[in-house]
Amino acid sequence: MKTDNKHLLFVKKLFGAALLSMGLLTCLMSSLISTAYADVRLPHLLSDNMVLQREMPIPVWGWADPNEKVTVRLGKSSASATAGTNGQWSVKLPKMIAGGPYELTVAGVNTLTLTNVLIGEVWVCAGQSNMEKPIGIHPGQNPCPNYEKEIASADYPQIRLMEVPPALSPTPVDDIAGAKWLVCTPQSIVVKRGGGYGYSACAYFFGRELHKELKVPIGLIAASASNRPCEPFTPPSGDNWLGMIHPLTPFGIRGAIWYQGESNLADGMKYRDKMNTLITGWRKAWAQPPSPGSGVPWGDFPFLFVQVALSKYNDDVEMAPRLWEAQTATLDVPNTGMAVTHDISSYPDCHATNKQEVGRRLALWALAKFYGKKNLVCSGPIYKSMEVTGGPGPAKIRIQFDYTGSGLASRDGKPLDLFTIAGEDKKFVEAKAVIDGKNVLVWSDAVAKPVAVRFGWRQDADPNLMNKEGLPAPCFRTDKWK
Repeated sequence: MKTDNKHLLFVKKLFGAALLSMGLLTCLMSSLISTAYADVRLPHLLSDNMVLQREMPIPVWGWADPNEKVTVRLGKSSASATAGTNGQWSVKLPKMIAGGPYELTVAGVNTLTLTNVLIGEVWVCAGQSNMEKPIGIHPGQNPCPNYEKEIASADYPQIRLMEVPPALSPTPVDDIAGAKWLVCTPQSIVVKRGGGYGYSACAYFFGRELHKELKVPIGLIAASASNRPCEPFTPPSGDNWLGMIHPLTPFGIRGAIWYQGESNLADGMKYRDKMNTLITGWRKAWAQPPSPGSGVPWGDFPFLFVQVALSKYNDDVEMAPRLWEAQTATLDVPNTGMAVTHDISSYPDCHATNKQEVGRRLALWALAKFYGKKNLVCSGPIYKSMEVTGGPGPAKIRIQFDYTGSGLASRDGKPLDLFTIAGEDKKFVEAKAVIDGKNVLVWSDAVAKPVAVRFGWRQDADPNLMNKEGLPAPCFRTDKWK
């Protein structure tokens, strides 16, 4: 960022050569600069190398002297505002298509110039340690597969990285001290900022996939904190929301990805309600224009999340499945998507190392649901409904799915596994299961009158049901869904 101070020019024009000859210039300049004028200042979120959200009005804001006029220019567009009594000002520039690089200038008493600015797609990437996890070495975690090669190849001039250091605050924070946008390079992807050990692997691989498919600049804002439940990230609470997310809300974004849940493991279905509150709260806080027909007064930007991995969490082997169930139920919230990870987990470690595939699966949701990519399957089979069918042989339960893609399949070519079935006694026993078109038939010779089916219902479950696109089915139970 370049600055151009106008104080000297102002004094020369106002008082002319007479003051220069009287020897009063130095004293007068010092007085004017120290008492009458405050330099125009921008938040750290607005810096060299940033990406601004395309096809939306572009917000620019900052601080200046009360009642000072500030003019912002970007490309062929400009807008002006007058700072309020508290020194704050903001403008919105007209929407722009993807491109750049541009210079953005902010002129008041002084002039600031931001360079190498791109217009593209911006995503906020938040959560706890799985979102924080870098590509390479990290204490207590294993690196991603082929991490040395991945780091060496992270040379994407049109991907830009911003990281918000972990922070707690009892009051709203308007700026992120020390934060800045970096061009994605093998060097910047491993920069250690805040409490991290390099940039978020999940965020990077998600952004890389979008960049390759969309061929536009991508801006990623990572904002994660280890061992944190979702509540501190939910407005209007204190803590992480006020210290990390609140200062981002004036910035234009396309959407958010979220990788969290391990610290809410005991919540069960309550987690679905908490996620609804978090997602709605974020959308209200950003206050972006709603999509046509959304029926809400605030923006409803995409919110994509990762289902937590297999792990040996505790002795209650059904605690994790209850959380998985709540995460799947969160798909009822409009404009959401979920990446399932049990087949790429690193059991018993809850920190899956294959963040390449996690990022790709999140990107599939974004590309298929929000970027209009046709004929792209973004999810594995998700339980839809069930019905009991008659013989021949024992009665069976027919399971219907959404997101079957081009058909159902077994990942390893073996019979479908980890289905259980129960009769009216509610005692679940191991079941047989076969694919029947886009459905699955489930039965047991020991259960004459089945009433319920469970699938993958334990914390170490890695079932083999998927669609032919290779995306796995998340666990479910038919006996409880509300």
